[in-house]
This record gives sequence, C-alpha cells and structure tokens, in this order.
Amino acid sequence: MLNRIPITIKGAEKLKSELEYLKKTARPAVVAAIAEAREKGDLSENAEYDAAREEQGHIEGRIAELEGKIPALQVIDPKTVDAGDRIVFGATVTLYNEDDDASVTYQIVGDDEADIKQNLISVSSPIARALIGKFEGDVVKFMAPKGEVTYEIKEVQYL
Repeated sequence: MLNRIPITIKGAEKLKSELEYLKKTARPAVVAAIAEAREKGDLSENAEYDAAREEQGHIEGRIAELEGKIPALQVIDPKTVDAGDRIVFGATVTLYNEDDDASVTYQIVGDDEADIKQNLISVSSPIARALIGKFEGDVVKFMAPKGEVTYEIKEVQYL
C-alpha cells in the first residue's frame, strides 16, 4: 500500500508544474547541450559535456523522484477542513511570542512545500508537531535551534 503524503492544493500543483517543466523544457535543453558538446570532439577533456551529463543526471533523478511521489500525494484543501479552532494539517496559525513581543503567522503544509521564508512550515517540523491538536488560546512550548520557544496561539484559520 502506498504511503500517503499530505500536501495542500498549491503544493501539489507546484510539484506537477515542476515535473512538467523538467520533462518539457529542462530535459530537451540538456539533451541539446550534450549533443552540442559531442560535436566539439574529444569527450575526455570536454568540460561542457561533463557538466551537461551531470545536469542530465540531476534532472532525471528529480523526474524519477516526482513521478514516484505524485501518485502518493494526499491533496488536502485547507478550506474544506472542518476542525473549528483546533489545529490540523493546512491550518494557518497566528502565534504570539511574549519574550519578543511579536506575532507571526504560519501555515502547516507538507514537507515538499515547506518554505520558512513564505511562513510555510512542514507538518513534521518541531513547531508544527507542537501545534497539531491544540486550540486558540493554548500555549505551546517546543525546542528550536535557539532553545525552548513559547507561543500563545492567537488565531486558527483555514484559508
């Protein structure tokens, strides 16, 4: 049985777009670069050929990874999650840190779509594991690289 990989609709679309780009654009471009490098003669000392072959290996590896992963995706639309103010996968959570007197908002997403710069945190991250199952008003503590962090959950939304 396939292990299901939770992901939001946006994350699934991004992975499918990446696969399409790799197959339709990146793969043909690297094949053309290899053919061009071959035309230049001696392959044993041809850095362009070596670089193109290495790039081809990366592209083919990522295509294989995505083709194996996409069928296992369990696409979850956060808008349809009916969890009230309880935190589950897909929740957008506003947290308040009293120590810093600062608020931050994160969305809990799948591992493949996590991007801290966009405030998208992986469901398997320490902060998400601490938040799952909690409610608005609860206080959570978890270990971060800088030590123990405490947040108060101010708001839970499913956008």
